[in-house]
Amino acid sequence: MEGSSDKTFYQRFVDQLVCELVETSGKPSSKQRAIDILKILEQSNFQGVLAIVDADFDRLETLLYTSPNLLRTDSHDLETILINSPAFNKVVAEFGSEEKIAQFNPDIRLVLLENGISVGYLLWVSKCEGLNLTFDGIKFSKFIDEQTLQIDELKLIQEVKNKSQAYSLRDEDLQKQLKSQKSNNYDPWQMCCGHDLVEILSIGLRKVLGSNKATDVEPNSLERSLRLAYEEIYFRQTQLYLDIRTWEINNQPFRVLQNNP
Repeated sequence: MEGSSDKTFYQRFVDQLVCELVETSGKPSSKQRAIDILKILEQSNFQGVLAIVDADFDRLETLLYTSPNLLRTDSHDLETILINSPAFNKVVAEFGSEEKIAQFNPDIRLVLLENGISVGYLLWVSKCEGLNLTFDGIKFSKFIDEQTLQIDELKLIQEVKNKSQAYSLRDEDLQKQLKSQKSNNYDPWQMCCGHDLVEILSIGLRKVLGSNKATDVEPNSLERSLRLAYEEIYFRQTQLYLDIRTWEINNQPFRVLQNNP
């Protein structure tokens, strides 16, 4: 699997007496590294290996590498699985103000999706057009309205361009491409990056959804809280869980998950 946070999440459900969890790292990405390692092991006829990676935009693309030993998350990434579960309600109840949320919009999940999707589509534009724009480390405070949590797409484009040092790209062209891609109306759960949604939630919980200090609701802390609030019963309701169980049936005697009733 890709990354230490993924390992932290999955190890709660895995029977570690019979299954070893290995996180991947390297270039071009942890995900691609996991897939490359899987290919090597499959070619050498290594038995009992399973790779689990984030779906990212995979379900919007064709010519993907497929294998019965490669599973993807139900939605864009692990963080969107957490947000699309009752764990999210627990975290919002813990850090949010019931009164403020009622006045703003009780459906916080929808608010995050409607605003975070602009970042997802811009990342998709970058991928489709081969722009190699940098999104890691962009400051959401530079393009989000802390009162409405709405994203100013022009300011978003400018922040990403500055972070990428892609000054030759024209704002108007990126706006046009962004608008064109948004007209496809892809499933927001496949388009939105969970880290982006948590960034927006973090800003909201400081003022419009709550009264927290920035340090108390910083994104990494919120993601940890989401993982802690996520129960096994939620995982059992995912397609990923069913896919792992199917893999176990097809690859006996190898086992991944705990055999809890």
